[in-house]
Amino acid sequence: MPPLRHFDFEKLYVFQRSLDLAVEIDRIADALPPRRAYLADQIRRAASSVTLNIGEGAGEFARREKGRFYRYARRSATETAAAVVLIEKLKLAEPHLTELAREHLFHVISMLTALANAQAPRLQRQVKEKGKVKVKGPSASPPVQRPPDSAKTA
Repeated sequence: MPPLRHFDFEKLYVFQRSLDLAVEIDRIADALPPRRAYLADQIRRAASSVTLNIGEGAGEFARREKGRFYRYARRSATETAAAVVLIEKLKLAEPHLTELAREHLFHVISMLTALANAQAPRLQRQVKEKGKVKVKGPSASPPVQRPPDSAKTA
């Protein structure tokens, strides 16, 4: 049997951590009482969305699109974190279940923030040169030269 091939996104550390997060969230969801099935479903969907958006973003070629999916993943991770906090506040799961999920969330959100920022287009880049600040990039415009004011010359 040939060796198992891997997708590029599987090599991303943030993807691996998001898988760990999804496993922990699944454990939390399993521990929720049956009357909170809606919350179990919501937190599972949010956590899986993190992983799926990382995979989708990694498959994009355009930096802007990559960044957009990493931002989606970050939003889903933040939603997952809010659900964990809610579960803790309602005392629906034991703290030992939520502590590891929180650790994964802090790391995943931090890495996704960095990934999204790294993909952001650099429209304006300021370069300090001899005490002056010059703006470079597509949004930079040439300095405006105004005609001399004829009213002041009289």
